[in-house]
Amino acid sequence: MNNLINVLFYNDKNYNAKMQLFFAISFPFFTLLALGIDSVYFKEHFFDGRDITNVLSVLYFSFFFWFSDSYLRKLMFVMVFLSYLGEFIFCTLLEMYDYRTALIPIYVPFGHAIVFASGYVFAHTQFAVKNDNFFRKCFAVAFTALFLSVGFFLKDLFSLTFGIFFFLLLKRKRWQNLYYFIALCVIFIELAGTYFKCWKWAPKTFGLIPTSNPPMGAVFFYAGGDILLTKIVDYWKSKTTNKPIEIAIESENCPF
Repeated sequence: MNNLINVLFYNDKNYNAKMQLFFAISFPFFTLLALGIDSVYFKEHFFDGRDITNVLSVLYFSFFFWFSDSYLRKLMFVMVFLSYLGEFIFCTLLEMYDYRTALIPIYVPFGHAIVFASGYVFAHTQFAVKNDNFFRKCFAVAFTALFLSVGFFLKDLFSLTFGIFFFLLLKRKRWQNLYYFIALCVIFIELAGTYFKCWKWAPKTFGLIPTSNPPMGAVFFYAGGDILLTKIVDYWKSKTTNKPIEIAIESENCPF
């Protein structure tokens, strides 16, 4: 068992920067395929493809996990369980959104981990690191315009409110582009999932706040979860200082 744990979480032998980036770049294409198979249209015209999407997501997660460095593997692993908790809170308890079936799909927590890992990889490429200040300014303007536009044109007070909290959260994290890149992946998967009717957000969150489907302000909850995830993994890392040194993704060991 110890050998298996060492191979999975403390060994970078299988780390491959190019393959890691390949899975991050393939994220939008895989998302459209997987959610399309789980869509209402696919079910009505062919069959219920959820089991296929579940298998595809676990396989994609597994390959992405295998080629990632040990630190990102820890993040992805913890993210799966953290996502289950988040789904229970926001979907089951607070009823902020519903899936097309009563049960939360198996692929969802694995999908959250894929979303996080993709944004993480994008944020640590040489191009992103070298143009950090440029991206920071562009993201700030783009997300401000996004929250204001959906609030004005779609009457999405949820996004206006939690968009402010999103920026306050980023301020505490010194405006790291990591959270912007992850937010972009979140927005893409939310748009795809609601388009295919895999899930649907309630028209009023908490029965009070008008919400669009999907609300762009949802990125705040993802960002909060990402920060919690990092704290958990960093605590894990601090408790295993006697293990081999992890090789985190840095700009110099990423070929792009």
